[in-house]
Amino acid sequence: MIMNQRYAQSPKEVAGLNTAELRANFLLEDLMQADQFSFTYSHYDRAIIGSVAPANEVLELPVYENLRADYFLERRELGAINVGGDGEVIVDGTTYQVNKLDAVYVGKGTKSVQFKSVSAGNPAKFFLYSVPAHKEFPHQLIKKEDAFPTTIGSKDTANERTIYKYIHLEGAKSCQLVMGLTILSTGCVWNTMPSHVHDRRMESYFYFDVPENQVVFHFMGQPQETRHLVVQNHQAIISPPWSIHSGGGTSNYGFIWAMCGENLVYSDMDAVAIKDLR
Repeated sequence: MIMNQRYAQSPKEVAGLNTAELRANFLLEDLMQADQFSFTYSHYDRAIIGSVAPANEVLELPVYENLRADYFLERRELGAINVGGDGEVIVDGTTYQVNKLDAVYVGKGTKSVQFKSVSAGNPAKFFLYSVPAHKEFPHQLIKKEDAFPTTIGSKDTANERTIYKYIHLEGAKSCQLVMGLTILSTGCVWNTMPSHVHDRRMESYFYFDVPENQVVFHFMGQPQETRHLVVQNHQAIISPPWSIHSGGGTSNYGFIWAMCGENLVYSDMDAVAIKDLR
């Protein structure tokens, strides 16, 4: 079994891509398919972005030829956040009850990871993010209520939002994985605005709770050479380290952010003033 791959692109290459080429390189559209895993291997920091939606079966994390490993997490760690109904994650025989917007960290060296839903009528939907790891850290269930919620922004500028940090330097410990989510307040549509870049880490965004017939315009590219992608519910973005990553929706929504790279400091970013964007 071979995993999809996406290769790294330089800023100069990306500036010349048309809409179809941008989507083919940076947008993941096939996530949350019932009773199957969907994974993409990115050559930005060798992050793997994916999902599993176990509607009717208990699904075991498979291994892929790309990894040249005996099992998926032989040299990797994994973060999982549930955006669907109540579910369970079974890690080497230990069961974690994972409700909507709860997270699980699974450390390097774990041989068996299984995913299941409590009810087939309201299945769990797990966003998955895996990165290389050189050290083992303990598995951990992180409840949404314990995820350091912080509200920033303002309704006056349509960017009031609450940030939940799950796996980070001061939260659940990991080797190099940083992960959490953001929920926009009613009437607010802008995420990560003012925007930023962080050359020391790549990042992925996964958009969820985008209402039917609504979309998010996700902005990417260098601050003075921006592009956009139109994103629907349960789709994800691969964001290069040199790129901004922000969005404006036609409604409020939520998104998971997941990073890996040089450090675990959530606040390590280089801000870009709104007036300097092009």
